[in-house]
Amino acid sequence: MKNLQEKSNSQGQEKDSLSLDISEEALQELATQSVTLVIDYFSQIANNPLFQYSSASEFADRFSSQLPLEGESIEQLMADCHSIFAATRHTGHPRFLGYVASVSTPVGAFADLIASSLNPNVNSWRGAPAATELEKIVVGWLGSLIGYGENSQGFLTSGGSMANLNALVMAHRVKSPNQVSETGLWNSTPMIIYAGDRTHFSITKAADIMGLGRNCVRTIASDANFRLDISSLRQQIETDLTKGLQPFCIVANAGTTATGAVDPLAEIASVAKEYELWFHVDGAYGALAALDSRKSHLFQGIEAADSIALDAHKWLFTPIDCGCLLFRNADTVRTALSFGIGDYLKLHEETEAESFAFWDYSIELSRRFRALKIWMLLRYYGVERIRGAICSNNDLAEYFGECVNAAEDFELLAPVELSICCFRYVPSSLSAKLALASETESETINAELNKLNAQILYAVQRNGKAYLSNTTISGKYALRACMVNFRTTPTDINSILNIIREVFLNLDK
Repeated sequence: MKNLQEKSNSQGQEKDSLSLDISEEALQELATQSVTLVIDYFSQIANNPLFQYSSASEFADRFSSQLPLEGESIEQLMADCHSIFAATRHTGHPRFLGYVASVSTPVGAFADLIASSLNPNVNSWRGAPAATELEKIVVGWLGSLIGYGENSQGFLTSGGSMANLNALVMAHRVKSPNQVSETGLWNSTPMIIYAGDRTHFSITKAADIMGLGRNCVRTIASDANFRLDISSLRQQIETDLTKGLQPFCIVANAGTTATGAVDPLAEIASVAKEYELWFHVDGAYGALAALDSRKSHLFQGIEAADSIALDAHKWLFTPIDCGCLLFRNADTVRTALSFGIGDYLKLHEETEAESFAFWDYSIELSRRFRALKIWMLLRYYGVERIRGAICSNNDLAEYFGECVNAAEDFELLAPVELSICCFRYVPSSLSAKLALASETESETINAELNKLNAQILYAVQRNGKAYLSNTTISGKYALRACMVNFRTTPTDINSILNIIREVFLNLDK
């Protein structure tokens, strides 16, 4: 008996030495230092440089690439985390207007900590009952916020690209069930998708991944306001039908990432209904602007969509990753996408609710507890405070456009419809020439301006004071400012325009 006890004690000590649990003291120290780091970051984010530029090699030298065989101290880990913060481009800075980038809130950040600590795999009600119920609630909330309906169904994804891919898979399976066999796609008739020329590249990439080929996506011209042109859409559909091709989906934009334009959703919905096509809306960036009553008319027709992609980690101020796909007819989608599963995943619950599984709709099987951060954020701030932040972003974009129009050395290149302003710097020496130039001379001057604005952008992105991105508008290189940041103020807008002027003056120095 004594030998057995000694053996048991020995095994227990060995087990303790192999456990990844840490002492209460170490856990408290880790928590204290981590929270201190996060609090300091949020409190100082507007005061620190937006970006401390270093080369890729300098970044690499900051961190050891040697695989650690033995554990290191919490102090060393936290010191390196401080280095990571210093080497990061801070998307939460008030003058970071480069991309439709996530601006995290403290509530969302700590929600991620809670969710990761619990760490459920949200693939079915059986596997994660509470997380599954919260995701259903949050999906309904998101649908309600954009006017799709409080009974919206869907699921959360890593982002808009995954939501778009999942939506096109749904559309293809629902609209062409005979195009898919057990051995894969068999192409009796080429399948066609229609999308505007400002549509995000994830649509073409999704079609390619699905095996349909990039050429199956028909690019439809935009009108003068960079919205999908309905007459061109109809003409292309008729042309493809005449050729014996099979149209199956139209993709509309509820806020393009280039200019923020919203396609005529109601008209596109009518065309989709007329030709019996799946109607998908990519609202990853702009759909949540429907919360602004001054913009809600732009989204009329969104309620007719068969599916909608949107990103809470863009304009709902939620940490990455947190996209969403909404759809109208869950039964139809489930019938098209439900797939044979392994025995270990078979559900034996008695009720329909307990038998629910996200894998019947989503491409993903392993899924994070993404819903908690949306659930906590909306409960903490309330819809009206979120609405106010979105309205403020739209106001700032309008103000940005007004400042550009009022300035002699800037030119507005696209209408400001939501929260994106596209413009370029035009020095007085070139502005005077452009006003009197012939068509050929204008091309030469515009080429010079394209080169100049590219140089300006490069310098602005590296001076640590502001961050913009670029796009091309009617052949013109545009500086692009996107307001999805609740910290940005009119003073920041004025500063950015002056920063551009300063950069121009120092280009040749």
